[in-house]
Amino acid sequence: MTGSAGPAGASGASRHPGDPEGPAPVGTPPGAPRIPQDSVRLRLSVSYDGTDFSGWAHQPTRRTVAGVLLGELTRVFRTVDNLTVAGRTDAGVHATGQVCHVDVPAAAWEALAPSIVRRLAGLLPGDVRVLAVEVAPEHFDARFAALRRRYEYRVCDGPSGPAPLARRNTLGWPRPLDLEALSAASRGLLGEHDFAAYCKRRDGATTIRNLLRLDWRRDPDEVLVATVEADAFCHSMVRSLIGALIAVGEGRRPVGWPGEQLTSAVRVDAVGVAPAHGLTLVNVDYPAPGEYLARMAVTRNMRALTPQPPEVHAGPPAP
Repeated sequence: MTGSAGPAGASGASRHPGDPEGPAPVGTPPGAPRIPQDSVRLRLSVSYDGTDFSGWAHQPTRRTVAGVLLGELTRVFRTVDNLTVAGRTDAGVHATGQVCHVDVPAAAWEALAPSIVRRLAGLLPGDVRVLAVEVAPEHFDARFAALRRRYEYRVCDGPSGPAPLARRNTLGWPRPLDLEALSAASRGLLGEHDFAAYCKRRDGATTIRNLLRLDWRRDPDEVLVATVEADAFCHSMVRSLIGALIAVGEGRRPVGWPGEQLTSAVRVDAVGVAPAHGLTLVNVDYPAPGEYLARMAVTRNMRALTPQPPEVHAGPPAP
């Protein structure tokens, strides 16, 4: 889920992620990120309203978060390398806790560090904000070092629909949804599975993921909020899970139906994809800095579904 750094504006230069200048310095550990000479790696915390963006990833003819952010970073630092993001969100998806990294000239950073957040706020459009900028710990990689990503999906089933100020990040649903059914169906999806039924397959990409959390709450404003957390997500996975669960919540599918689809090795056409605007990336977790390299090695390995031991029924389950 990395966002490529696209072409820079006329005022500066940018190189493609993973293509820094020159060989790795002597003594660089295997798998360690390579940072261009005389540069420093920065970690950025980013928030954006995805409504008017064609997703994160740079597209030459479309307005994207990466394109807008890279343009202003290049205006400030002149040279920006290796823009890489933790979660490459789709068109219309929002973020309050996105994380990315960039490599910039160390001298420019030293001069701009005290004022960089305020300066970027004056340059960026109102629908994207850099909340914090700091020198990244050694070996940090926003994509490969991440332990888990957490999303929230908001859907309002109240008769009046979403509140006017929430309409851009909350799906309005025309029928009541059963919170207990949503919660019960969600429990059947937890754990490590091949989520091919819920993903748009990409050549050479695995659809095996470890779904760590999927639960629902009902807020006082008649909004149901799903919290979804995994080590990583494949394309359209979160919105497909939500689509399947909404079908359960309104009674069109039985509680066990979403979990039953995990036996499929291909995308299931009967699984609907929930609209993008209800989805927000809210957090990305990382290990301690001394564990970055180990985590990156794990992430880069292709996942093979962990064999599960046969079940042994020796009595009622623990509470």
